[in-house]
This record gives sequence, structure tokens and C-alpha cells, in this order.
Amino acid sequence: MVDKTHKEMADDVRDLLTEVSVAYYQDGATQEEISKKFTISRAKVGRLLRQAREEGVVEITVKYHPVFSAKIEQRLIERFGVKRALIALDQPDEEKQRRLVASLVSKYLVSSIKNGHVVTIGQGRNVSAVAHHVGVIPQRDVKFVCGIGGIHPRGGMFNADHICRQFAKSYGGTSETLYAPAYAENYTQKQAFMENSTVKQTLDLARKADMALVGVGDMSENSYMVDLGWFTAQEVVESRSSQGIVGDFAGYDFFDVHGACVETVMSDRVIGLSVEDFRPISEVVAVAAENSKPLALLGALRTGVVDVIATSVSNALTVLNLDEQLK
Repeated sequence: MVDKTHKEMADDVRDLLTEVSVAYYQDGATQEEISKKFTISRAKVGRLLRQAREEGVVEITVKYHPVFSAKIEQRLIERFGVKRALIALDQPDEEKQRRLVASLVSKYLVSSIKNGHVVTIGQGRNVSAVAHHVGVIPQRDVKFVCGIGGIHPRGGMFNADHICRQFAKSYGGTSETLYAPAYAENYTQKQAFMENSTVKQTLDLARKADMALVGVGDMSENSYMVDLGWFTAQEVVESRSSQGIVGDFAGYDFFDVHGACVETVMSDRVIGLSVEDFRPISEVVAVAAENSKPLALLGALRTGVVDVIATSVSNALTVLNLDEQLK
């Protein structure tokens, strides 16, 4: 008799894990029935099922009922005083998650935007995904105005101006460009742009909007802002570690986990609306689909500026848990 090699023994174990898992999860057999079928103890069946989950032979996915999302929404409303919380079911990858969140936001906008409205638009992947969502959109006389300046051509799709134009095209409305860069090279340059009459006129219109749609950013040295060269990785890391910054609101103000805005070298270079500029707007919709953003979402909600939050189930639950822990 030839002894089995280590690989053959491992393959046998893998086969047994698969057969036991199929019998239990797919065929509905009880652990007692599996014990008899494979002539092993019931305790071993339990260990094999646990091993199958740990090794990825079995992947368990919870599919949430809509009522579950509604309960999470109610908790967010009660905890943070928001008007609505648009909660998308968790998806297997970031792009699918972003599209599903965008779909919920798009439907909400269609039901909320009226003829004659002015809507202030931010920048970024999540806001862009809403603008590019394919759906039935009624034609309305709406003006979409940039709440932040333009960005590098590499970020074209995520540029506030591009997003405004896309929204205007979908709704049959108009768009207004903010003729300035999103990020100046220094404070002096920023002030020169902010004092320009054309820039001031556009920002004044954006401040008086009926609604705003913005993204919430997290403070990562691998972030989109660092990738485009607006800030250095060192500036982001230092702001996070020394000043406790957890996120940015609409690409402009940077805040800590308590929702307090913190002055940084980065703030001195942004050309657009601040958190305080958004406060008078009657309905501010903030979108953050990525699972890296619970801390940023918590800080954004604590600013008191957000009226409607749009994110995933896992993000929403984590935000609620963090709010309990980080008083």
C-alpha cells in the first residue's frame, strides 16, 4: 500500500469539506443526517462546517429585507436629525456599491427637484455616479451650479462642471460653471480668485440654492485628492494624525470626528463653498458609498449640515455603532 502524499491528504479534506457543506447548506440535511451519511461524529460535522466557513469553501451572504433598511434609516433620523437616509444593500465590490447608492439618490432627486429650483453640485466619484445614472428623468427647468471650482483634466468625469452639465442634459435644464480651479497653489492665489466678481456671482448663486448634492471624503494618503496632486500624502497624514481630521465636506472644509471644522494648510487652497455656506441651503444631500468612510460619515453627520445621507447598510450600521463609542 502506498502512503498518500500531503497534497493528496489535503485534497481529501477539501473534498470532504465541500461534500459536507453542500449537504448542509444546499440540500438542507441536518448535522445528525450528515453524521450518519459520512460515518463521522456530529461534533466533527460541526467542526467541518466551521472550517469550511473559515477557509472560504462556504461564503454566507445576508440579504437584507427592505424593512431592515427602513429600520436603519429610522435610527439615523432619530440619532442625527436628518430628514432621510437612503440605505443601499451591501454589494461585492466598490463600483457596484457606488452605482446602487447613486440609483437611490437619483430616484430621490427626481421626486424632490421642482421647476425653477437651483441645485448646487459638488465633485467626486459618488456625485458623478448620480449624474450618470441611467433612468427615467422628467424634463424640468432646473439650474445646476458648481459649488467648487474645476479640477485637473485627468479627473474630468468627477469635475463639478462636468457633473453639472450632465445633470442639465438629463433634466433638460441649464448649468453654471465656476470659473476658477478647485485648488489654488497658495492662500494669496485663492483670495484673488474668491474676490473675482464672476467667481463671487456664481458662489452667491450656489449659496442660495434650493438643494445641494455633495460627496464626503475620507482622509487617506491614497485618496483621489492626493492622486491628482492637490495635496501631498504627507499633508494628509499630518492633518489626520496631528489634528484628528477624519474627512472633508464637498472637497472644502475638513472636520474631526465630532463634526468640528479644523483649519489646515489644505483649507487655505480650496475655492468653493464652505460647510457654513451649505448650512442655509434647505436640503443638503451627502453621498458616500465606499466602505472606508464610516468615520468621515460620522463627522459629516455631526456637523449638522446634512439633511439627507446616502450610503450602504454596513456603513450606516458602523456609523451608528461609532456614534455610541465616540461621544
